[in-house]
Amino acid sequence: MSFPIGSLVRARGREWVVESAPEDNLLILKPLGGADAEKAGIYLPLENVEAATFALPDPANVGDFLSCRLLRDAVRLSSRATAGPFRCFGRILVEPRPYQLVPLLMALKLDPIRLLIADDVGVGKTIEACLVAREMLDRGEVDRLVVLCPPQLAEQWQGELLQKFHIEAELLLTSTVRRLEKRRRVDESVFDIYPFLIVSTDYIKAERRRDEFLRACPDFVIVDEAHTFAFSGMGRSGRHQRHQLLKGLAKKEDRHLLLVTATPHSGKEDAFRSLLGFLKTEFTQLPDDLSGPGNTHHRRELAKHFVQRRRGDIEHYLGTDTPFPDREAREETYKLSTDYKKFFQKVLDYARETVRDDEGGQVRQRVRWWSALALLRSLASSPAAAEATLSNRAKSAEAENLKDADEIGRRSVLDVDQAESMEGADVIPGSDPGDGIGEEPRTRRRLREMARLAVSLKGAKDEKLKTAAALIRELINDGFSPIVFCRFIPTAEYLAEELRKRLPKDVATAAVTGLIPPAEREERILELARSPRHVLVCTDCLSEGINLQDQFDAVFHYDLSWNPTRHEQREGRVDRFGQEKPVVRILTYYGTDNQIDGIVLDVLLRKHESIRSSLGISVPVPFDSEQLVEAIFEGLLLREDAGRIGQQMRLFEEFFRPHKEKAHREWERSAEREKRSRKMFAQETIKPEEVEKELEATKTVSGSGSHLPGFIGSAIRIHRGTVLGTDPVEIDLSETPRALRDRVGDETFKARFSMPVPEGQVYLTRSHPITEALANYVLETALDPQMESPVRRCGAIRTGFVDTRTTLLVVRFRFQLSLIEAGGRTRENLAEECRVLAFEGSPQQAQWLPEDRVEALLAATPDANILPEQASGFANRVLSEYALLEPHVFDTARELAGEVLAAHQRVRKAAVMKGIRYSVDPKLPPDILGAYVLLPAQGVS
Repeated sequence: MSFPIGSLVRARGREWVVESAPEDNLLILKPLGGADAEKAGIYLPLENVEAATFALPDPANVGDFLSCRLLRDAVRLSSRATAGPFRCFGRILVEPRPYQLVPLLMALKLDPIRLLIADDVGVGKTIEACLVAREMLDRGEVDRLVVLCPPQLAEQWQGELLQKFHIEAELLLTSTVRRLEKRRRVDESVFDIYPFLIVSTDYIKAERRRDEFLRACPDFVIVDEAHTFAFSGMGRSGRHQRHQLLKGLAKKEDRHLLLVTATPHSGKEDAFRSLLGFLKTEFTQLPDDLSGPGNTHHRRELAKHFVQRRRGDIEHYLGTDTPFPDREAREETYKLSTDYKKFFQKVLDYARETVRDDEGGQVRQRVRWWSALALLRSLASSPAAAEATLSNRAKSAEAENLKDADEIGRRSVLDVDQAESMEGADVIPGSDPGDGIGEEPRTRRRLREMARLAVSLKGAKDEKLKTAAALIRELINDGFSPIVFCRFIPTAEYLAEELRKRLPKDVATAAVTGLIPPAEREERILELARSPRHVLVCTDCLSEGINLQDQFDAVFHYDLSWNPTRHEQREGRVDRFGQEKPVVRILTYYGTDNQIDGIVLDVLLRKHESIRSSLGISVPVPFDSEQLVEAIFEGLLLREDAGRIGQQMRLFEEFFRPHKEKAHREWERSAEREKRSRKMFAQETIKPEEVEKELEATKTVSGSGSHLPGFIGSAIRIHRGTVLGTDPVEIDLSETPRALRDRVGDETFKARFSMPVPEGQVYLTRSHPITEALANYVLETALDPQMESPVRRCGAIRTGFVDTRTTLLVVRFRFQLSLIEAGGRTRENLAEECRVLAFEGSPQQAQWLPEDRVEALLAATPDANILPEQASGFANRVLSEYALLEPHVFDTARELAGEVLAAHQRVRKAAVMKGIRYSVDPKLPPDILGAYVLLPAQGVS
């Protein structure tokens, strides 16, 4: 016997809904009134399955009219197969903000989906990308996906996909590949075995792995930190490999690509065009300036594929506020101690001497240059970093040519751009250039002598440390939990150790560096956050992608980054949506009398902050900041009059003012272009009214978030629980039935229905496990005649809300939603929708009411008592004559099927144009879950 999707069956002593039939003789069944976790697969030749019907409510079992709304809301909140315009809303454990639907609508209008999501840091780009992925999976248009991301972000992506979107993905990293490959046959790839993978870009970009990946890669790919794949024809091999990888993926014309980045424009137009070229090849030829009426067609076409919004664009969107914290930023300074100043001068003299040494040819000169620069940078960081650098061999010492020497030097000394992995970037660089045999012993003796001096400057003679400790203590006393960012591992470890001595005993301090595996980093942070007062000291291994707003609310730049974007990334760990505190504090810390900090601060960091403050956006450096920094330090080291401390500002003003002014002019031009770009692509192709229309359609099917507090409160109270407050609420389930407590998990807890949510409170959304458990319990106990439940399927009250007898029917409609591809392949899914239908008068002369009247009636309250026997009699009059009502219910099912079909076609126009067709068939009869009669307060009509 055939059982279509959406039909009712009886098996194993209970009723089920057929959710899917992946193979002949195999059914996937969903309990009629239970949770998704209770789904079962039944092999027809081995088990008895028969068609079933849904019984009408028993008029003898009447209850409070409150049951009507509770039952309706429980069905909506428990269903994972919603029938609205967005299939994914029933399967996600996050409440998307209205503005986050814009990329989803944009994506659904494209086939293939080629979309660049470039919203600001902290806006929620990961959620926006995952929404698109979940929707495409639930529509049946894709069945596999890959996320390409830096290795340090892989576990965070895995957690987001699983915890919020029910997508269980495996990690493909250097450390996991052997485990994953154990399952594959000789002719298989790991991409053939695992449908959902999160792949390290650093691992897969190598040519020996890239070809296999391109062959077996799924047709839905999310690319995180997508700007690191842009390529302007010049650059390092790592960026070139990434560019070739994504270029190969984009060549497959029907592959869906979602590119995600907060910094799409590096300031270099050719690199930006190369990024746009992954969306459409013709975008590489777009003019640099897209403004003006002559470029309207270019803007319109690009706007279909590119969304870029500032916080100000989305803070107040469609009547929903998205709170972001205010940023309180200031600079703090320190001065070197007398002994440290002497040490600084000694090291500077040595550095100037070594870089002027021309022995050994150009390669050895460049090695000495990078060794000197490494030494100066670590010297400005801490005596611990200086000691380690003085004691270690320079990484560039093994270079055999100029290119390798510069490549190694830049990676170890300068701040790598975001195209490079942050893993290993915080390791101390080393300063021993490993020169010729004759000179080596003398050089090493000098390095060892300076290393001993560095050790003697730790602690009491380190004014940078002492001043920072006082500032961090001030942050803690003001109620902040700071993250302190350092450049090098020795500095972070040294600073954390010293802070433990200098801060109050109740302040927990921990260090996290690149030496700790990513999984252990998260564990250490969570352990630290258990202390009410805590400080995290870390390197830039935590500056990208890691969300720390739940545990921290301040950033202290102990070491200045030589890349302004890195500062923005650091601050974005706490300054983002979901931050509980209304204000986050940012401290930029630098020395007023060392040459290193002043140059970087004046040339790069202050200009970056000035542009961000004036435009409300961060604009990456449009020139090669590394070359500029190199040029400035070259002047510092090589000029005859640049050797004495205190002369740096005169040096800078006299010799580098033209460099600074030229760089800043270029930066300002780039900022203006970026401002115009953001205005163009804040997303004008998707109008707010279009988003509102689909949002309202979704709420009609899935329920509105505004209904959730009422459902939670009523459902808990009707089961003898306690709910105090409104938002937040204190919930006590200790007097509720044991089965309900077991499902929810916690007997007492605090919860909120809006963001931000303080630590220790639960953020309840329609898809939260607690909401799901409560809705499933209400529905299952109400529908099971063998179980006692205060939520009854029948009821009657007298109320002033009506002037004539009015009946409400809670109806669950089931549909088989089919996707028919151009080649004839069909994918079928179950869709459900719960509606309340209402009519005035008797079943013989029913006058059906419009939907807006019905919603108002659900708020009815009793104004007079009615005996249970009377209530049962009124319910029986309706149910005994239900056959007279059934034609209208059937017609409603067909109308809703048409609405569901129209909604799917409306938001997925591109797929329809490509030959993909949808059909929606209602499964009759619908389920009559409840019948409730409203009687006028005086008499009966």
